[in-house]
Amino acid sequence: MEEVSVLIAKAQAGDKKAREVLIEKNLGLVHHIVKRFLGRGYDAEDLFQIGSIGLMKAVDKFDLTYDVKFSTYAVPMISGEIKRFLRDDGMVKVGRTLKENGFKVKIARERLTQRLGREPNISEVAEEAGMSVEEVVMAMEAGAEVESIYQSVYQSDGSEVYLVDKLASEDREKEELLNHMLLQQLLEDLDEKERDLIKMRYFQNQTQTEVARKLGISQVQVSRLEKRILVRMRAKV
Repeated sequence: MEEVSVLIAKAQAGDKKAREVLIEKNLGLVHHIVKRFLGRGYDAEDLFQIGSIGLMKAVDKFDLTYDVKFSTYAVPMISGEIKRFLRDDGMVKVGRTLKENGFKVKIARERLTQRLGREPNISEVAEEAGMSVEEVVMAMEAGAEVESIYQSVYQSDGSEVYLVDKLASEDREKEELLNHMLLQQLLEDLDEKERDLIKMRYFQNQTQTEVARKLGISQVQVSRLEKRILVRMRAKV
């Protein structure tokens, strides 16, 4: 079986067979993560399909220049995809099932406010709308949640975006931050010479010969040291 890095390189270059093999090899990750989200009113198979989309995105976005296991990168991608589905689908369901009750509550409140000259209480709204207190509370809470998530917010440059889009952007930033933190932690475990070697090789794209000259050792020594470092870093992921 080809190494994961080779399969990823082929898949990102358009090799469909390599992509299929890579996804098949990592479906166990999706099954494992789906278990965390069971019991929320969704079928396990539906969550598995959504998680698989996250796995596919991980294949497309994984950066081979970072010496981090693919599975370590894929986990937050799969989990994030399922979380977005639960959040977004939940908001759609709220809009469909409680929209009518929310409208009734809004009309009842406006009517009572004009008639009473004050903000009505829950019981008064329920009686006016012909609903139970519980139904009124659910409609008001659901309406507030949907309204707040779709409210307009303004960027520093004055451009307008919806809060839900801002949250999606923050999810992506969290994934990038997770990868950065993981790599930073691995680098901190190295001594100064080893850290300099990795930074020159993988962040500054310098050749082993260039690194050898700067560290005052031979190219062969750089090659051996680099391999030992990478083995240790892989073992910690």
